[in-house]
Amino acid sequence: MMDEFEGKFSLRGKVALIAGASRAIGEGIASVYARAGAKIVACSRKPKAIEEAGERIRSRGGKVLAVAANVSSGEDRKKMVQAAMDWAGRIDILVNNAGANPMITSLGGIPESVWDKIFEVNVKAPLILSQLVYQAWMRDHGGTILNVSSVAGFKTSISAPAYNISKGALIHLTQCLAAEWGPCGIRVNALAPGFIKTEFSRRFWESPAWEGFLRSCPLGRIRMVQDIEAAALLLASEASSFITGHILVIDGGELIKAENKS
Repeated sequence: MMDEFEGKFSLRGKVALIAGASRAIGEGIASVYARAGAKIVACSRKPKAIEEAGERIRSRGGKVLAVAANVSSGEDRKKMVQAAMDWAGRIDILVNNAGANPMITSLGGIPESVWDKIFEVNVKAPLILSQLVYQAWMRDHGGTILNVSSVAGFKTSISAPAYNISKGALIHLTQCLAAEWGPCGIRVNALAPGFIKTEFSRRFWESPAWEGFLRSCPLGRIRMVQDIEAAALLLASEASSFITGHILVIDGGELIKAENKS
């Protein structure tokens, strides 16, 4: 019985294409998928960083192809998908994890170029990569797409509104793709982490307000990449075979805030 249960979480025989896989959440997802038996096509824009991440996963027995590619580039997006098909002949899982938030500024002051960059990486790239994978494999064979959004997508912000808006758009994109592609056997879900202790969120967890923020959350501790990995495996595996269009919040209770916690 336990073997049958564990088999629900196996990714043996699957191929996962992961954008934004050189560190933090992306590398963590790539690593847990590799441990579950998947072949990994790990992509990120910096050649040295993605090759080093690939070596770390290989050192633990994972099968990895590291591809230097920038999701902001149309040619690089095609390159990622073609590399996966050439290497493995299929793409069963797509993880859209690459993200950008180059400037903390209000909507009144945001430069058009910054707005465009945020939406190019956080919304357009997941759509185009999903389309490419759909055309290359999933339309005829089914598969799973996992978008990495954020609890920011559920909230307003004065300091970083463009990022929040983009993550809200990614949530809605997830649900629209799930509705459209479900008949093809494609499941589309999203993770919505709260603040995770990564280099990307350093400006938040190094701020004086961080300890007070943690105390206001029900589970009241620093969230780590490891808190995301099992959820990512769930949504990629047969254990979630009847789940699509779902946004799985992983935030220690950030969205519900414990009002009276001292």
